[in-house]
Amino acid sequence: MQLTKSALRRQMQSLRQQLSAAEIQHGSAAIADAFLNLPDLADGQAIHVFLPMTTQPEVNTWLLIERLRAHFAEIRLVVSCSDFNTCTLSHYLLTPDTVIEPNRWGIPEPVAAQPFDVRQLDWVVIPLLCFDQRGYRVGYGKGFYDRFLQDCRADVRKVGVSLLPPVPEISDVNAFDVPLDVCLERDTVWQFAGFQQWSAKATLATTFKAS
Repeated sequence: MQLTKSALRRQMQSLRQQLSAAEIQHGSAAIADAFLNLPDLADGQAIHVFLPMTTQPEVNTWLLIERLRAHFAEIRLVVSCSDFNTCTLSHYLLTPDTVIEPNRWGIPEPVAAQPFDVRQLDWVVIPLLCFDQRGYRVGYGKGFYDRFLQDCRADVRKVGVSLLPPVPEISDVNAFDVPLDVCLERDTVWQFAGFQQWSAKATLATTFKAS
């Protein structure tokens, strides 16, 4: 049976709605801890993090933000504002003083923050509804992140985060879909082909399941 993006989007939204608040919080904490164990993570790097919508059962990335700030004094955190007319993102530095307010779609966004050049990013934490065992993802369907990643450096590390395990294969992947390097699931770190390009010699405490 083919697993198309539209079918998976409906299915995974329904499955995520069934997760309890405790399951989301526990999974989010485990994902944050796993991120801190990723190889090549270092102080002074720039990490783009999406902010979770309160209207959706998403990974609570505020836990990751808190852990990164606690472990790295010079880490630079970056968040976005969404333009739904062009389906593009603009990017801003996230500091402890940055004011965050939800936009009309319930997406938390920075207010009057300092713009950030995406070519300086070392990591991008990517939201998703679903991912497959090859590293491709299903998002909300607007292509924001695929466009955004095209503007980043070729060596930027692309890390998905998921509260649900992968499906075998998304059947309608196209040339514009950008695969993940790694996806952090609640109790598993999944590595894909891109991971080997930036950390072939790394050893993680977390068990990997290769694609």
